[in-house]
Parts: sequence; structure tokens; C-alpha cells
Amino acid sequence: MKIIALLFAVTAGVAFQAAPAFADTLLIQRVQAEQGAHLPKRGSSMSQVEAQFGAPQQKFAAVGGGSPKTPPITRWQYGQFSVYFENTHVVDAVLTKSSAEEIGPAPVKN
Repeated sequence: MKIIALLFAVTAGVAFQAAPAFADTLLIQRVQAEQGAHLPKRGSSMSQVEAQFGAPQQKFAAVGGGSPKTPPITRWQYGQFSVYFENTHVVDAVLTKSSAEEIGPAPVKN
């Protein structure tokens, strides 16, 4: 009985150690893919982004903006990436998925 309990503990320990390595690999792959991608640069204006990348597939309404500490944040969705604006300037651009095989959150559906 003690041998079965010990074997179970060792097997469970190995399984739990493998899970973080998989998540770390996905994060590294995501960062590498974003570094190589052609995305809007931080600080670019909305008009600069639209001139360079064309019209987005979808423009989401601004959220926040109730005070100077919470400026309005707007998101534009392109095919492979999203662009986040604070007021009218880019604060970040992120890939929707780095590859078709990537497992992650599903896109937002309206």
C-alpha cells in the first residue's frame, strides 16, 4: 500500500512539473512572434495607423474616460492583431494568435 501511495505521489509530482514548462513555451513563442511582426508603433496616432494598415475590421467603443486618471481606451481589431489606443495614440498592439495551432482565449464575439 505504501508503494502505491509513493508511486502516485511521484507520478503526480512529475505531471505538475510538466505543466508550467508548456505555458512558458507558449509565452516565449508569443513574444518571439510579436517581435518579428509588423505592428503599429507605440505613440502613433489613429490616423497614422489607419494610413499604414488600412481600415480595421472592427472598431470597439472607448471604455473609461471618466477622469484624467482613467483616460478612454479604444480597441481596433485587424485580422491578425489588435491595437489599443489611449485617447488617440497607440499604447499597445498585440497579435490575436501567433499561429493557428496556438491554444489560448477565443476572440471576443459581439
